[in-house]
Amino acid sequence: MVAIPAGFSPQEYLALEHANAVRHEYRRGLVYAMAGGSDNHSRLSINVLTEINLHLRGGDCQFFSGDVKVNYAADFFYYPDAFVTCDPRDSGDRYVKRYPKLIVEVLSPSTEEFDRRGKFKDYQQLASLEEYVLIDQDERRVECWRRQFPKEAAPTPQNEWHLEVYQAEDTVVLESIGLAIAMADLYQGVILPVA
Repeated sequence: MVAIPAGFSPQEYLALEHANAVRHEYRRGLVYAMAGGSDNHSRLSINVLTEINLHLRGGDCQFFSGDVKVNYAADFFYYPDAFVTCDPRDSGDRYVKRYPKLIVEVLSPSTEEFDRRGKFKDYQQLASLEEYVLIDQDERRVECWRRQFPKEAAPTPQNEWHLEVYQAEDTVVLESIGLAIAMADLYQGVILPVA
């Protein structure tokens, strides 16, 4: 990821984003243009969004694709590949959500390192976040990070995170929304490299 050379306030970033056809992400004053994704990236995003859509239909939760931003304070504005919010406070802004409980990113070679480290660290600041899911587009592998809440404690950035890895023919369980997805359904139409 290459930043546009300049320091931006969150307000300047939002003005730029509103007037621009190219999407950008914002992190602590730096603005990054987003690159296009691969066919596998697109297919995986569609598949996970389809499963979430069918599961949440008729409920109070909303899901979003990579066209709506997730924000925390003045720190960041990101476009996750998919996310779910069940918090009524997120109904006030059509472009930015602040209380997701589930965030899903499909890993790309150009962003994988940042998705795993910097972005995950940033997302941990969201007290509402219960699960962070990373989907590999080159093999049947899904990493699900779950926040472990102490009994009687509210979610905080300091709560510990536990990793569960799903592979091959496993069923991916998204505990935050009570959804189980067969790996075959998640990877339907995805062409994996031959080993």
